[in-house]
Amino acid sequence: MPRYMMMHKMTADMEAGVPPTPEQMARIGALMAEVEAAGVQLAGEGLRPTKDASRIVVKDGATTVTDGPFAETKELIAGFSIVRTETREEAIGWALKFAEVLGHDIEIDVRQVVEFSDFE
Repeated sequence: MPRYMMMHKMTADMEAGVPPTPEQMARIGALMAEVEAAGVQLAGEGLRPTKDASRIVVKDGATTVTDGPFAETKELIAGFSIVRTETREEAIGWALKFAEVLGHDIEIDVRQVVEFSDFE
């Protein structure tokens, strides 16, 4: 059964460290319980703002390590969930539930995880 990673993008509030409201936390907790009860959740976490991050870039044999915060946040990942579902459509359905629970302007990518068997 394929695995899918759902990644939601950073918002200005998330990057600023604005915590979820108690209502949002209750909705997130209920959804996490639903995903786990359905047996599809393999992993899932939120990520701290980029002020606590580092970026490693290797280019032309030179390695650079840059500490956050990073100026552009709209393309950065704020959190992820990995689910194992029968179909891509089912994974998208779970992503839509996450989008509803997060309750603000949000962008979520759903991507299938590459398996070793994909190369056989």
